[in-house]
Amino acid sequence: MEKYFRPSCLKALNLRFESSEFYAHFSGKTYDQIKLPPELTSTPEDTLLNYFSVLREADNIYGRSCGTVGQARIPFPIAYNFLSKEYQNQLSYDEYVRSFAGIGHTSLIKLLRVPDEKRGIKFFYEIETIEGKLGKRAEYFGYSYGYIHLVYQNEGFRISELSKMEEDFLCAPYHGWDQSGEDVVAIKYGGWCKLVQHIYPTEKNGYFKNIYFHGTDGADYCFIYVTLTNGTDVEIAQFKRKSNEKWKQIKIIPEEECLTEKRCDD
Repeated sequence: MEKYFRPSCLKALNLRFESSEFYAHFSGKTYDQIKLPPELTSTPEDTLLNYFSVLREADNIYGRSCGTVGQARIPFPIAYNFLSKEYQNQLSYDEYVRSFAGIGHTSLIKLLRVPDEKRGIKFFYEIETIEGKLGKRAEYFGYSYGYIHLVYQNEGFRISELSKMEEDFLCAPYHGWDQSGEDVVAIKYGGWCKLVQHIYPTEKNGYFKNIYFHGTDGADYCFIYVTLTNGTDVEIAQFKRKSNEKWKQIKIIPEEECLTEKRCDD
């Protein structure tokens, strides 16, 4: 159970702008006065690594007695320009800054591209944040994860959608089977969907986990999981292969497809 209580020991990936010289170029400018250099968004990976590197030094905790931390609020108008125009129309700059309330430091600890044949460029990420509350001296670590979609826009790749879910560190050790990828496959896809005939040994590579099984329909399946800092496995992709065919991406939702009552019309 210790894996559910221990924070991450992974190295931060967002270390590109540790010098104050980068931020000095944008100091005093509002978000609509900033134009990002094209090299910051030349590839989807560069866009995200540079985006989180900027946010690493952003501080939005009020009432700290020790003074300025990192680059204070200077990074926020820079980071906002990594969003697509459509995304900015949905999320104003003030709302964007408020979404970081209580956060004083951000470390990107996981980033990987996720197959998505329908929606284009998609990444999975996990961050570790140092957070604090007004009136409390102590700070604490928080962990969140989610998905990011990107589009090509303004001479580079921009973030068109970003989801964020906070991680829980108490439910996993005391309650659910659904934190384990192996249990999810056995119960949801086996017990609920009656799809699993035989599960093969899990293949692990760092925080990646591939779970293969042979289906009752004669096909082979591969479900890819990422293990979060809190020990929970998150499913990021499903693949199916019949006989000697190539793997094809699929999307089975057990809660919708296997637990729905079938009713006959009168």
